[in-house]
Amino acid sequence: MRLSEAMLTAGRGLLPVWLLLFTLVPLLMVLAVSLLTRDETGFITPEVTLENYRRLFDPFYLKVFTDSMAMAGLATLLCLGLAYPFAYLLSRVGLAWRGVLLTLVIVPFWTNSLIRIYAIRSLLAAKGAMNSLLLALGLIDEPVRLLYSGWAVGLGLVYVLLPFMILPLYSSFEKLDRRLIEAAADLYAGRWAIFRHVIVPLTAPGIAAGCLLVFLPALGLFYVTDVLGGSRNLMIGALLKDQFLEARDWPFGSAASLIVIVGLFLLMGVYRWAQRWAGTGAVDDV
Repeated sequence: MRLSEAMLTAGRGLLPVWLLLFTLVPLLMVLAVSLLTRDETGFITPEVTLENYRRLFDPFYLKVFTDSMAMAGLATLLCLGLAYPFAYLLSRVGLAWRGVLLTLVIVPFWTNSLIRIYAIRSLLAAKGAMNSLLLALGLIDEPVRLLYSGWAVGLGLVYVLLPFMILPLYSSFEKLDRRLIEAAADLYAGRWAIFRHVIVPLTAPGIAAGCLLVFLPALGLFYVTDVLGGSRNLMIGALLKDQFLEARDWPFGSAASLIVIVGLFLLMGVYRWAQRWAGTGAVDDV
């Protein structure tokens, strides 16, 4: 018992050191680089400037950010719409079927997501399975272009990130107090009222966590855009990759990265608010 308490105390003491070395210091390094100037050799020079942040307001980069937010938001909504009823049914089925369905949700993690994206690419190709099926059904006369479009990028994002929405929602449904639903039904609340005032507030942390786990990766999965979207569907992740690896403009890439990091902190604040709402909102409504 004393040994476990000592290990717990040591772990608490190491936590601030871990956060300092692997969270705060890298963030400060990114902030410092974002305020410097790109050197002619392709690296950085210690000349402080705000030009990197001014460039973010260029119409081209603003369009990249807005398109990325719209695509990530659409993928998040689609994942939420598909995962919410599935997670509810998953929490209601028997233990045997629950284990099977959970296994099917986790199985995609056994294969690298890049490999799965290339599999989708082969399905959507001009001579792929999708066009072959449409031709066999007589719905089209010639192969249609499915790749290198926003639709293909959205499909790839939903396919890769759907499990990240299902698992936190399933956890919330597992913790759902069924007595509150029964109490609302006893008070003659309809199904829509129970869903709106009881189920949604109690599962709000799972919704917020799932949206957080889907939205931010959707912004950064540059290989989905490269493989399925082509050069016409540039997103933030691909932009950052190009700035660091191809353009070698580290200061501007760091400035753009900080925008994404700020968005992360804002979404974490939304998640904390959803937790508090789940603790008080549902009880007040009932």
